[in-house]
Amino acid sequence: MAKASGFFTPSLRTKIQPSIGVSRSGFCLSEGIFKRVVCSSSIESAGTHVSSSQSRIPKLVNKGCKLVGCGSEVPSLSVSNDDLAKIVDTSDEWISVRTGIRNRRVISGKENLRNLAVEAAKKALKMANVEPDDLDLILLCTSTPEDIFGDAPKVLILLDAYLNSNLFMLWQSSKVQRELGCTKSQLAHDITAACSGFVLGLFSASCYIKGGGFRNVLVIGADVMSRFVDWTNRGTCILFGDAAGAVACDAEEDGLLSFDLHSDGEGARHLGAPINDNENGSVLEFPPNRSSYACVQMNGKEVFRFAVRCVPQSIESALEKAGLTASNIDWLLLHQANQRIIDAVATRLEFPPEKVISNLANYGNTSAASIPLALDEAVRSGKVKPGHTIAAAGFGAGLTWGSAVIRWG
Repeated sequence: MAKASGFFTPSLRTKIQPSIGVSRSGFCLSEGIFKRVVCSSSIESAGTHVSSSQSRIPKLVNKGCKLVGCGSEVPSLSVSNDDLAKIVDTSDEWISVRTGIRNRRVISGKENLRNLAVEAAKKALKMANVEPDDLDLILLCTSTPEDIFGDAPKVLILLDAYLNSNLFMLWQSSKVQRELGCTKSQLAHDITAACSGFVLGLFSASCYIKGGGFRNVLVIGADVMSRFVDWTNRGTCILFGDAAGAVACDAEEDGLLSFDLHSDGEGARHLGAPINDNENGSVLEFPPNRSSYACVQMNGKEVFRFAVRCVPQSIESALEKAGLTASNIDWLLLHQANQRIIDAVATRLEFPPEKVISNLANYGNTSAASIPLALDEAVRSGKVKPGHTIAAAGFGAGLTWGSAVIRWG
């Protein structure tokens, strides 16, 4: 299997053959290629002045990365298994026994991905007591953007508009940030990895803070899979829902203790939403036909086998890098894909059911939103408390998977 091959530091590029890992002491590789990268603020020349029109990347320092706020948002329309039974050959019993899902939320009316992402972000920032202008970076983890060029910059504009009640900015949200009157030009970009996206977003946030000198980073996981589901195919339409979840990270004591990340392009044939080749026409034709994407295509049996085999191994690897064992973990939080997968992984890791977080029955598979959505509900209900340690894992997206060991609050 192919694995994540490398990453950048401000002054060093290293080819990585084993899986990527980050420990609480800094960046580290599982084969011991190097143990720590220290980025000191002394690299900034004395007297150097950076104007507000230049990049907002601050001077480089070695810091921790801590989760200090969370939030989530779901569409208003709830679709039950009985509702689906009216449009496809299925039943509540058939779906719930095979997946554990009973309801899911689907966007309707004027709802869209950006609205969900902004609402989740507002709640996360409020809990963290962070103002939008204090953000250095927004990472929007989504595979279903409103704009194929990316939605994160637009979410930044909408977030500022919502929090400041600036209707002009809401109406003009597609214009350049400077023209809209934003006071600062924070970096914002998308991460496309579907169900694995949020874990990769956390890893990216950790890299930006620990190795890049950023202080406040917002990670949003949001997907509207209902747009890419074949609603006549009971093998896939029963699984997915729409939602957004967000976490705010700051440069305090370290709360992201370790990561383990992998990918295997050979598995893409089992799960994906490829471009429709039959619409592109002959290579000799010009101009080419307008492209579109197919609905989600999934080999459920192969994805199940992949998940129950690879996810426990990844979690064990992340625990080892953090210097912890399963007995040190308060909660197991997996991507909410299928209750049978969640149960199988928990059994292999010997996690008791009462230590497993699951809200799959109410929302279905919300892709990149599933982990932060479940985390937010667990935090706000009082289940997850400050100081609790969580083993989290995302998996899917043709195929990628990764684990993170997190200390909340």
